[in-house]
Amino acid sequence: MRFVLAAVGDLGGLRSSPPFGQHEVVEPSPELLTSLQRLGILEPAARRPPMTALTGGVSSEIWHIDLAGGPLVAKRALPQLRVAGVWRAPVERTGYEVAWMRRAEAIVPGISPGVVAADGQAFVMRYLAPTEHPLWKQQLLAGHADPTVAGRLGVALATIHAATAGDASTRAEFDNLAMFAALRLDPYLDATAGAHPDRAAELAAVRAEYESHRQALVHGDVSPKNVLVGPRGPVLLDAECATWGDPAFDLAFCTSHLLLKCRAVPEATDGFLDCAAALVSGYIAGVTWEEPAPLDARCARLVGALLLARVDGLSPVEYLDEPARAGVRDAARRMLVDPPATLAELCRRWT
Repeated sequence: MRFVLAAVGDLGGLRSSPPFGQHEVVEPSPELLTSLQRLGILEPAARRPPMTALTGGVSSEIWHIDLAGGPLVAKRALPQLRVAGVWRAPVERTGYEVAWMRRAEAIVPGISPGVVAADGQAFVMRYLAPTEHPLWKQQLLAGHADPTVAGRLGVALATIHAATAGDASTRAEFDNLAMFAALRLDPYLDATAGAHPDRAAELAAVRAEYESHRQALVHGDVSPKNVLVGPRGPVLLDAECATWGDPAFDLAFCTSHLLLKCRAVPEATDGFLDCAAALVSGYIAGVTWEEPAPLDARCARLVGALLLARVDGLSPVEYLDEPARAGVRDAARRMLVDPPATLAELCRRWT
């Protein structure tokens, strides 16, 4: 088997150990090793190949395995995410991640690293070398903002949403609202409402709107930290949050991250806004399952909520200093009570 080299994220960008904040992981868990043996990746009686912990996120243990036939990445979901607060999530999300990768790959070839093997407890995927597949987040934080990457990502997302919208079999396979709530709606919207009780009604309305527009297969974590810039197009990582949901979530989630980068690297603001415009235009051109205008408006409302969540929810971004966080907080709070009608208007306000 020929393995393609790839870097894989974990609700966050990838890096080598020591992972998970203050916790240095030096050995893979017995559960992961058992899965790798069951899948035939490791031989029970053989010497274990070199394995290096990879991270950048909080939700899984991820290991680079240096095999004779080529490197692979193994991933196992954790029941308690490694964050300061209590954030538990069903480990069944592994199955949904694998299912998303296979389904999305069939719709947009090359959009995922590719699943090599899976057993429901863990899975193994191809490893893509960062020399050929750099992480988009690292490029953006270095001030390199290429709208072409964003535009191609928008097209790919719309293609997946259009191919699955209204499909009964896809809905049956990914109808996991409780799990998505544990991974996204509770820690982002509800936790933020607890920190901003005077915006709780607006945040609750955003959540209700999401729940009433579930109609397609959603990745749930379309962030630059989960996008590799490949030679044939973007590669999406970390589909643990995959669900039958409102497609507006994927577009809003990525847009919010591009806007946050404006606060982190202000000198590259024009480039980030160009990326946001390219993402939105590439996506909106492929919307076939509903009128684009209502979806655009839902996205704009979602972005305001997500911006506030990324400074005061359970998963704040790590690259903003306190003055930048205060600026995001102020703008997002105003957007919640006076939401823009479109993403284009939202971006104009953001400047």
